[in-house]
Amino acid sequence: MKTFVFRMLVFTAGAVTLGVELSAARLLEPWFGNSQIVWAALIGLILSYLAIGAWLGGKLADRFPSLGGLLTIVTLAGLGVALTPTVSPPILRLAAVGLNDYVPGLLAGALLVVLLLFSLPVILLGAVSPWAVRLAVTDLQQTGRVAGHLYAIGACGSIIGTFLPVLWLIPSYGTRWSFYLLALWLLAVTLLAALLHGRSRRLPGLALLALGATLALALTDPGSVRAHWDSRDDSPILYEDESLYNYILVRAWGSERHLQLNEGVGIHSVYHPDSLLSQGIWDYFLLAPFFRPDGRLGPHERVLVIGLAAGTAPHLYTHIYGPLDIVGVELDPQIIAVGRRYFDMTQPNLTAVAADGRRWLLEQPEDEIFDIVLVDAYRPPYIPFHLTTVEFFQLARRHMSEQAVLMINAGRSPTDYALVDALAATLAAVFPFVLIIDEPGPPDDLGNSLVLAANHPATREAFTANVTAMPSSLPHQFRRFALEVAGCASEFSCNREMSRVRTADPPAGTPVFTDDRAPVEQLVHGIIWSFLRSRTEQLEPAHSTDG
Repeated sequence: MKTFVFRMLVFTAGAVTLGVELSAARLLEPWFGNSQIVWAALIGLILSYLAIGAWLGGKLADRFPSLGGLLTIVTLAGLGVALTPTVSPPILRLAAVGLNDYVPGLLAGALLVVLLLFSLPVILLGAVSPWAVRLAVTDLQQTGRVAGHLYAIGACGSIIGTFLPVLWLIPSYGTRWSFYLLALWLLAVTLLAALLHGRSRRLPGLALLALGATLALALTDPGSVRAHWDSRDDSPILYEDESLYNYILVRAWGSERHLQLNEGVGIHSVYHPDSLLSQGIWDYFLLAPFFRPDGRLGPHERVLVIGLAAGTAPHLYTHIYGPLDIVGVELDPQIIAVGRRYFDMTQPNLTAVAADGRRWLLEQPEDEIFDIVLVDAYRPPYIPFHLTTVEFFQLARRHMSEQAVLMINAGRSPTDYALVDALAATLAAVFPFVLIIDEPGPPDDLGNSLVLAANHPATREAFTANVTAMPSSLPHQFRRFALEVAGCASEFSCNREMSRVRTADPPAGTPVFTDDRAPVEQLVHGIIWSFLRSRTEQLEPAHSTDG
């Protein structure tokens, strides 16, 4: 019976440990992204906690060689797992405030607390295997066999714990309930082990109390990622949910609506029912036809949008250029549903596809050709690296007509264009003509640029000529916007120095992204931290020089 109890505890501890790690990644992703550095930090800390737990478990097992001590540790670990989704939201919001308000100390402190949050349950779970080995060994000559047997069982539990959250718990119940269910599983096994132990009434009572507390936490959990009103901006939240890929938030500002994903500082889609243009970076996507040789976009030509979100770009293209054939690819099907419900993404000329943009394009036949390709697949602050490489742009080029234009959105700071330059250098390895359009914005805030590529001679001069010759049938508000970007006060008065379009000229040593090496995250981290550092320096009071 004891052997069965030890096997059951070690297997469950292994499964819950990996389940917590995968669920923790999902918990952190909306706030800190799904980058390699986040995964490295999380895996490194989990392994550190397990190492501490193994050391602690061996030491405590020698001092308290009893099943009661082991079950007490497992019970505390279960409570720690259950408390994680309850305690983490306010800390995560502090981290978001630190990022939004450019307070590096608050951001770093909140991140540290979040990572320490997982320390208690994982350290205690790490103590289970060495403690169980200590109790299971009754013949010193069998120590290796017993230890190997139990550690193998623990590894099998870890395999189950790796797939359980990804394939079932998170998609079916969400991240928070995944923690609760893992805790309930661990505590239920602890209760069963205590009952089988049968030598103490205290242990079953303790396990039952912990089970009840966990169940109470789960059932009283509000189930909402955040309150339905944000006191900082007093704007109502029309919709929020956690999909398989994102935390989704739709916020209203009067008649205007914004789509925000994963607590990022960026806005992924806007809807202005009272305005022709979006007043954002999406308006600049509308300029792509003016970089074509004839400066036109015929009614039978096609547009591909990779990173559809809630459909702002197709909405604008339909209003300005008419019912073109538009294909929009969006990874998250729930965002497509949100776009149709809240962002008027109901254009009959739009085909919305739920898929990864590169994989979808790879599956298309060779005769699937587009005249405009727009790439806006951000998960702030990152672009998925596989949409930034030479191999991806070569794939896109194979599905572009001879006069086609490709545009990709890139983030930057007022002084750091590292990502913009890297995308320009990468596109230049595939296309003969590469330009950059800089969106003006606050001089002390993060901004965006569009990097444009074409097979034909796309130049600033050709763009200006096409803009000044655009047909008067185009809406006046859009014509005025296009002239401003070209640096023109009117069709007859243009200033080259005022143009927001420039020829790409990345500095020497700028990396060219490939599938093998695309340090997108490294560049983005450099942009963010240099920007935060500059903001901190601006906020520091000037030192007095008075004697």
